[in-house]
Amino acid sequence: MAGTPWSDRMGLSVPIVNAPMGGVAGGRLAAAVSAAGGLGMIGMGSSGSVSALEHELTQLDPKPTMFGIGTVAWVVEREPALLDTALAARPALVSVGFTEDWSWVDRVHAAGVSAVTQVYDADHARRAAAAGVDVLVARGSEGGGHGDPRLGTLAVLDAVLEAVTVPVLAAGGIATARGLAAVLAAGASGAWLGTCLSVCPEALTPEPAREALLRARATDTVVTRVFDLGQRLPWPDRYPARVLSNETTLRWAGREEQLSRDDKARDEVAAAVATDDPRLAPVDAGAGVGALTRARPAGAVVAELFREAESLLRQRQPTGSDATRSSPSPGL
Repeated sequence: MAGTPWSDRMGLSVPIVNAPMGGVAGGRLAAAVSAAGGLGMIGMGSSGSVSALEHELTQLDPKPTMFGIGTVAWVVEREPALLDTALAARPALVSVGFTEDWSWVDRVHAAGVSAVTQVYDADHARRAAAAGVDVLVARGSEGGGHGDPRLGTLAVLDAVLEAVTVPVLAAGGIATARGLAAVLAAGASGAWLGTCLSVCPEALTPEPAREALLRARATDTVVTRVFDLGQRLPWPDRYPARVLSNETTLRWAGREEQLSRDDKARDEVAAAVATDDPRLAPVDAGAGVGALTRARPAGAVVAELFREAESLLRQRQPTGSDATRSSPSPGL
């Protein structure tokens, strides 16, 4: 296995894209992932702005020939020039997520850029493909940060691959070579990786959050809207966030509706977020967080994941005699 048809067409040597995580995926991480043969992306999340994007573009050093920029639909609505700035940087692709409004697709295509979005079920995938989106990201509930929690990664990947013919990347809880091999074997055109790259030294992750991620077990994440409610961010209700469990999430577990009606409590949550203390503030983390044991350069992570995944997939290929003795069982 050298790659996938999509990664080969893109000129990538590794079918890996770093998720455009707001506050984590800046220019340095994008440059490192691209230098390793993947496709690095700069992320503009809830606090995304023109000035923030312009700064991170200066951190693309050395500037890769292939990189992408990811945004959030409601952030672009708040600051329309953000999409203009992204397109002016001439990335290979632009992702706009968390929306069913496809008006941005034609603007992206007019700039000669590929359009990407995350999808969460077969119907969503069909609508996005019909609107002209070039690459879909099948994002499962195991993913860190915001997303639709209804379907797991393999379930949504299978449904989306069945529904559309455009390239589909897999996202959600993929943090090991086994996970990467699994989604590639299932037919994904590549993997959209987040948490496993968030502790790399090139990431923008604050040191306390990086240390919390490295300490975390796989069972230490929760899905919550508490921090969005506290900060009064206009995230649609259907997109809660998977974060590390902490004092704030434990306090408000099961009481999010109460929080939404209590201005004083929301102010208290916002103040907790402002501390940047992982015991109180949000740290996005996918279900693969337990696999993180040390902070290593992004290039080393990408290379090792792909090398070991390639080895696993080769081991599963039947020999000539095996192939003649039996046909593979469905699903294997």
